[in-house]
Amino acid sequence: MVYKIAQKHIHYPRDASSLLIRSCPNGAVFTSTLMFRDCASVPATGKSTSAWLLLEIGFALNYTKPTTNDWAMSTPNKRRKTNGFQPSEKSVRGLDFFFGKQNGKSGSRDVGKETKEQGEEEQLTDEQLARKLQAEWDQQDLAANNRPTAEAEQGTEKRIVSEQPELSPEKEEPSVPTDDKEGEAPGEEQPKPALKNAFAAFGQKQDKNTLSLQSASTDEDTITQTIPFDERPLTFDPSKYIPDLQRSWASDGGNSTYALLVRCFVLVNSTTSRIKIVDTLVNLLRLIIESDPSSLLPAVWLATNSISPPYIDLELGLGGSAISKALKKVCGLDNAGLRTLYNKYGDAGDVAFEAKKRQSMTLRKPKPLTIKSAFDSLVKIANAKGQGSVESKQRIVERLVQDARGAEESRYIVRTLVQHLRIGAVKTTMLIALSRAFLLSRPSGAEFPIRAQDELRKLSKQELAEVWAPGEELVKACFARRPNYNDLVPTLLEIGVSDELLLRCGLAMHIPLRPMLGGITRDLGELLTKLQDRDFSCEYKYDGQRAQVHCDEKGKVTIFSRHLEVMTDKYPDLVHLVPQIRGEGVSSFILEGEVVAVDRETGDLKPFQVLANRARKDVVIQSVKVDVCLFAFDLMYLNGEELLNRPFRERRSLLRSLFVEIPHTFTWVKSIDATSADSEAVSEFFKSALDIKCEGIMVKVLDNLPNPDLQADMDEEATPVPKPPPTPSKTKKKAKSKIKAGEEEAVEEKKGGRRKALLATYEPDKRLDSWLKVKKDYNTTADTIDLIPIGAWHGNGRKAKWWSPILLACRNPETGSLEAVTKCMSGFTDAFYKANKEKYDEGSNNLISRPGFVEYNGEPAVWFEPQEVWEMAFADITLSPTYTAAIGLVSEERGLSLRFPRFLRVRDDKSIDEASTSDFLAGLYRKQEARAPVKEADGAEDDDGD
Repeated sequence: MVYKIAQKHIHYPRDASSLLIRSCPNGAVFTSTLMFRDCASVPATGKSTSAWLLLEIGFALNYTKPTTNDWAMSTPNKRRKTNGFQPSEKSVRGLDFFFGKQNGKSGSRDVGKETKEQGEEEQLTDEQLARKLQAEWDQQDLAANNRPTAEAEQGTEKRIVSEQPELSPEKEEPSVPTDDKEGEAPGEEQPKPALKNAFAAFGQKQDKNTLSLQSASTDEDTITQTIPFDERPLTFDPSKYIPDLQRSWASDGGNSTYALLVRCFVLVNSTTSRIKIVDTLVNLLRLIIESDPSSLLPAVWLATNSISPPYIDLELGLGGSAISKALKKVCGLDNAGLRTLYNKYGDAGDVAFEAKKRQSMTLRKPKPLTIKSAFDSLVKIANAKGQGSVESKQRIVERLVQDARGAEESRYIVRTLVQHLRIGAVKTTMLIALSRAFLLSRPSGAEFPIRAQDELRKLSKQELAEVWAPGEELVKACFARRPNYNDLVPTLLEIGVSDELLLRCGLAMHIPLRPMLGGITRDLGELLTKLQDRDFSCEYKYDGQRAQVHCDEKGKVTIFSRHLEVMTDKYPDLVHLVPQIRGEGVSSFILEGEVVAVDRETGDLKPFQVLANRARKDVVIQSVKVDVCLFAFDLMYLNGEELLNRPFRERRSLLRSLFVEIPHTFTWVKSIDATSADSEAVSEFFKSALDIKCEGIMVKVLDNLPNPDLQADMDEEATPVPKPPPTPSKTKKKAKSKIKAGEEEAVEEKKGGRRKALLATYEPDKRLDSWLKVKKDYNTTADTIDLIPIGAWHGNGRKAKWWSPILLACRNPETGSLEAVTKCMSGFTDAFYKANKEKYDEGSNNLISRPGFVEYNGEPAVWFEPQEVWEMAFADITLSPTYTAAIGLVSEERGLSLRFPRFLRVRDDKSIDEASTSDFLAGLYRKQEARAPVKEADGAEDDDGD
């Protein structure tokens, strides 16, 4: 006979609820309290709503139906364990201790006979005791049914020693009626069914209307865990694993599970080898291409930590509170436990990993996540708008966290939600993996050619690189011109890696191409060495915002930022201007320039901070208070034709001859043409750029060499050119660290002393030496300032164990106080971070409470004892409402702050009394502001007369 016990009119909290279970075997009352950490499936709609919680219980002993008084006993309160719970050192008391008095009063001695001695009970946990009692009752039930004693004893032993949550499969439970018969006497004895142990019911078939405890990691994808994605692609065979995977996916509609993606993430995150990362991604993509091509596009988006290209406004818009609420609700954490985990790990994904790992049971069986369902959920979150969108997003986040099977899935689904995947697989790596995957695999039904693995295995490493290279360059070129996986991946599935790919995924109007980037040089000497014997153009590098302007035949205008974000609404004045600058015969074009805040009357340039004060959305021309000028410097598309392969001199000539200049509104960047022999002219031009508050200069190669291969041979035979001092972006060690940190800077290595010929073409998404920049903050002669570190914040992600950023201050010699200047997180090495953390360790004397002699409007996580001086470089000094340095010396309401501060070194030769003062800082600011603008008539004219 089975009793279904219901507890009515109780409001169950979502993080925990308790159920009191009582039965009366042989007249004794058995009491147990179960804690449900995850009650997300139990509605909690308010105090006025009744909530029923049914738990199916069978009793293996003869029992007496409980009386009204039995059920009327008060519910004992159970102290809730915190996440930092430590077991008591006191000995564990057995059941006979707790029920001894009750048994004495009732006269029942059966319980005392059936339990073990006190010393033996101390060795059993609650769950082990429940398993033992279940086994004993099963043994009695088997004996009653005349089953072999040996078999019963074997089953009992298995149940006692087993640590698995599943029942022994060889036992068959007798059929049990589900309801009491009418007219049944209260004391009438009934048959003894086997007790369905709540802890051991995982995997057992339950009544769909009956709630029961489930394992939080039920049915983990064990097949996926065995796939060696980190194997070499030339030996990896997807067909070995596809049949088993597809059988396991059948219950989920045949779609690839999210566990497949997580398996790849774990392997990628476990290595710093870029070759290994690429191989792992290639194998994952090949398996999806051959088994479930429809999941390839969502998998690529999830692996690249995004859901849409930057120019499409589709953002998750999730705050940290949404993730915190989901973790607290699903994993049973409280505020203190969540804060403890975050302070320890510093990463939301790692917090989810630890929280999920501690969760062993749930009332709702997790529904396996698929790659498609995970991606679709993210899109739903991004599309949720208007009233009720916050609650809708919260429900989706909770469902994703709840459906994550196991701790690793929880880690990466949360990292995806916070848009910080941290697997070291950047965009360039994914494009390389896609190109190689489609050279080795194709979906069923596709007819494009692929390469045989057996043939490729016979090739040398160099020969194999030559096989990969053309496909890699083709895929990267397509994505640079049209940076949208929604266009690239379906085309690859259809035609593979072929020349047609560039035609179908090439440059298009109102789709931004990724901009070309300039290499960094530390000074003019290095610049002239790199461009020896080449003609080049020097241009002002204005302190503004880079803009890519598209205009089609119908006059539609779209403006994109350097990061491909749409800025059309931000600059309605430029949108109105563009039709006026088109010359005769110009129908459609894509040009690039710098948007700079200017004084419309005089043409004087204003700093970037003024431009940043403009609103970003829904700007009306009539409300514009900050005037801007567009300084154009390149032309990439004209009248339906790409100009990317034209040399820079030709592109510049078309730009200046076919467009109309409007003074102080639309013009060209100021420039001069020179060679490496014109060092004095270049130096003067650089100085003039700084005088009018530009960031520095850009230097661009004007023409392609007539025969680059011949020139390369000549360079090899000629006297070797002195190699310039290495910069961080050119070393292998730095390249690896950048790949790990998620940076996408191209690293060009020179082999055998041969200088690579520099082309004058426009190369989207590449950082080449054919464009070089020299900025004032890179200049070795720039001003520096000596500041005192006074506080810091906890680092995030990779820097979670260190202090970053660090708050710095200057001295006020009149008041003796320290005035905050800036926060810095640039220029530090990992070794310095580690040493700094050891020095200012929590609990040490170097950390103090908020000092009264520090003036700062904010509150860092910790305050440092002022004791050392750091030399800092910076780009500009700006007015700030946050920092208090030099307040009253330049402005009565605002202090001064540093723009782009960078740590240089610790000044061991200086005490804090010798640190820079607020007067010194104000003097640097006045010096910066006093630089007189250069009149347009003064500068050198362009050599070509434009």
